[in-house]
Amino acid sequence: MTTGRLVLAATPIGDVEDASLRLRRLLAEADVVAAEDTRRLRALAARMGVAVGGRIVSCHEHNEAERADELLDVVRGGGTVLVVTDAGMPSVSDPGFRLVAAAVEAGLPVTAAPGPSAVLTALALSGLPTDRFCFEGFPPRKPGEQARAFAELADERRTLIFFESPRRLAATLAVMAAAFGAARPAAVCRELTKTYEEVVRLPLGELAAWSAAGEMLGEIAIVVAGAPARTASVADVVGEVLTRTDGGEHLKSVVAEVAEAAGVSKRELYAAALERRSGSRRAPAQPELPLR
Repeated sequence: MTTGRLVLAATPIGDVEDASLRLRRLLAEADVVAAEDTRRLRALAARMGVAVGGRIVSCHEHNEAERADELLDVVRGGGTVLVVTDAGMPSVSDPGFRLVAAAVEAGLPVTAAPGPSAVLTALALSGLPTDRFCFEGFPPRKPGEQARAFAELADERRTLIFFESPRRLAATLAVMAAAFGAARPAAVCRELTKTYEEVVRLPLGELAAWSAAGEMLGEIAIVVAGAPARTASVADVVGEVLTRTDGGEHLKSVVAEVAEAAGVSKRELYAAALERRSGSRRAPAQPELPLR
């Protein structure tokens, strides 16, 4: 018996013309199409002028785990199961992860038909560094949890990408400004690829004020610049040098390694280490208090 395959296919995030030729073919040929919302899938197919050839079933966050066995049985039987969400790539802040994990565990073929991505589109349009980035999805909704999450990311050097609801945008940006600094560069990307696409690039503090001034609508991504590099001083790293040399490492080698990593002068770090070491050796012992 020939084994089939599970295919994750990206759907347009706004403009229907972004649908790939491969997506069109897969919708027509797949044995089963597992859709996050079957009504939205049928509407998308109608706008694309494509007739879905196979059976359409729902596969969303509330039934994905239960649906997995049924869908993987189709793959085991040699069929093609196409997984689509309302917009973008399945499993990226959308259903699909549990299904893929189950297929991988079962040793079944999984592939993808790549295409539109709100994450990458927002990153590209933000004007912020794109060489290193991380996607954080939707921030926690509860204020305390959200503040803690942003505090943990305050020193992250990579560009950060978030999704957020328009009704929570202003509050979230205010918390970001408090955690990351009001001057941190950022961008709010709204309704990407749609008629009213908008990208606003401002420091976080100004973005928070801008978003609070009017009603926000549509799908939103927030892109935040990574934390600037901290400038280390000799005093910050001399303790590491002494700790490592006390453990048996050679002073000059440790100084060279630590100085390069911290961006400080090797000569100044070496002198500071010698001074700290000799100073600790000269320190007089504290006199014992007499017994009474």
